[in-house]
Amino acid sequence: MVSNYIKQLLSREEYSFSLDELIENLDKSEISIKSELSRLIAKNEIVNLRKGFYLIITPRYSSAQKLPIQLYCEKLFNYLNRSYYLALFTAAKFHGASHQQIQRDYIITEKPKYNDISKNTIDIRFLTTSSCIGKNIQLKQADAGLYKISTPALTIVDLINYQTKLGGISRILSVIEELLEDLKEPDMVELLDWYPHRSTLQRFGFLLEEFESSKEFQQLVFAKLKRSNFFPVLLSPKSDEKPGAVNNRWKVTINVKIESDL
Repeated sequence: MVSNYIKQLLSREEYSFSLDELIENLDKSEISIKSELSRLIAKNEIVNLRKGFYLIITPRYSSAQKLPIQLYCEKLFNYLNRSYYLALFTAAKFHGASHQQIQRDYIITEKPKYNDISKNTIDIRFLTTSSCIGKNIQLKQADAGLYKISTPALTIVDLINYQTKLGGISRILSVIEELLEDLKEPDMVELLDWYPHRSTLQRFGFLLEEFESSKEFQQLVFAKLKRSNFFPVLLSPKSDEKPGAVNNRWKVTINVKIESDL
């Protein structure tokens, strides 16, 4: 029975499974397995997260009808055979920068992009990167095992890079300011060794200076930028606006009010 298999998974601190997994491990037809899955869904004991992949809703999470994403993200992306990391506000939360309580989870994957998931209380937004996933990634331990999140340095530049998809720069400033407290030199050095988006690094350097962060970190970013030509950019990208005169070494045009609510 599917319910017995679920009990075995829970005994191993596993909170998710795939249809393929059931077919492989249970001596039952696919039709009968799907029939039992439908009954368990109707009883709110499992949730069909996406086609062929299910979450087990234990009594602890029954009122929320969702699981913390760290309990299933690694298994989900093993199932999808895709690299990933928990990112943006989700990663910031795990680093202790939870000034804004965000109910949505954010995951960055390789291309092509997955459709966002929004069902009942589950809200997951997927974004993609063309960069190789693997640098500036931390492994963290959850009850269900390890999961991957961006380091503070990568979290900050991702927030800057994806700001237009997150509601604008005003939504990210206080989170960045908190993340700066956990920024370490090895994290910065690793990021600057591979990170490809020059305009994002200009904005990063500008904000490091604006928030009076480490002069050493500012110099690391500026040294990276000076290795090639860089041109004026808007602090907050807008399709109908071009950079004007700049009076800072980062060549960042301040086109929005900089106001952290910390």
